[in-house]
Order: sequence, then structure tokens, then C-alpha cells
Amino acid sequence: MIALTEGVAIGRTFAAKKDYHLDGNKEMVAFGSMNIIGSMTSCYVTTGSFSRSAVNEMAGCNTTVSNIVMSIVVLLTLELITPLFKYTPNAVLASIIIAAVVGLINIKAAILLWKIDKLDFIACMGAFFGVIFKSVEIGLLIAVAISFAKILLQVTRPRTAKLGKLPGTNVYRNIVQYSEAKTVPGILIVRVDSAIYFSNSNYIKERILRWLSYEEKK
Repeated sequence: MIALTEGVAIGRTFAAKKDYHLDGNKEMVAFGSMNIIGSMTSCYVTTGSFSRSAVNEMAGCNTTVSNIVMSIVVLLTLELITPLFKYTPNAVLASIIIAAVVGLINIKAAILLWKIDKLDFIACMGAFFGVIFKSVEIGLLIAVAISFAKILLQVTRPRTAKLGKLPGTNVYRNIVQYSEAKTVPGILIVRVDSAIYFSNSNYIKERILRWLSYEEKK
């Protein structure tokens, strides 16, 4: 599951950068097929490598033929010239990966995310620092955990808004977002941005009663 999540996440990163569509179902079928074939030869779990994908992209590769060429080169390297790389410092190998990955960091998107949704920004930063200081798997686990927590929070404490009528129209909007919207005297109009069921009914009830109490005091 983690390998599939990692592979799809990497694919979506490059899909957004190159402006093409990624079909998650096809990705799942591809990963499943690779692992079924690999299991027949005691192969490791097959997944997409973020670092190698980034290096591939930096080198200008555009098609899957590059993977075939890379596989052949890796095979020849392992069989023939591995001893030459024995004393290569890890810092040198890391610098190649860092140089390739830096181009994938989008600071403007992170700032926009902070302005739109703080919890999504926290998930983004959790994934970023998890990958930087630990591994891709840990980064993904942190992001998934934060995302699940956000979903649970939204389910149990959904967004509620008091609506007002826009002057000269029959349109009702959130009075916090639209300062010109006016509430209807004697009527409380509420919008709940979620389905109402047992886990959030008490919270919604409390919010509505609080608004009613405020209106009565006015």
C-alpha cells in the first residue's frame, strides 16, 4: 500500500509539472502486474523511485524508453564496473539527487496552500520534512496521517455558516465572506458544509443554538 501511494504521489508530481493526466487505476494495474511478475523471481516490491525519477527528468528523458536504457546501464554497471564506485562518497551521490529534486520544490504553491488551507499546508510540510530527514515512506505516512486527522475533524466539526441575502438578488451567501449580505429579520439561515449524522449532530446543534441565542440578545 505504501509503495503504491508513493508511486502514485510521484507520478502526480510530474503530471502536474508536465501538465498531463494521470490515471490512478492504470497505475494500480501497472504496479500489480509488475509485482506479480517480480514475485516469480523473488524480486523486491516494485515501486516508483522519487530520486531516480527526478534524475531522469533532469536528464531530459520524456518516454518510458529511458527506463529500458537505464535498466541496461544499471545491469552493466552491477556486473562490470561496480568496484570503481566502491569508494565514491555518499555525499557525491546525494548531491546528484539533491540537484535533481530542488527543481521540483514549488515555494509559491506552498505559500498559496498556507493561504487556502492551513491543515493541507501542515500535511505538505510534514511530508517534506519526513522525506528530507527520514525517507519517502515516512514522509508519506506523516502526510496521510495528517490528512486522515483533517478528514475526521471536518466530519465531526463541519464548517457552518450563517447566510445573508445579497441586496437586489435572491442569492444567499456567508455573511463573513460577503460583508454586503444582510440577514433576514426573525429568520436564521444556516449552511452546513457536510452531511448531518450522529458524529457531528451535537456540534451542529450547539452552533445553531449559539446563533439563536445571539440573535435573541440582539
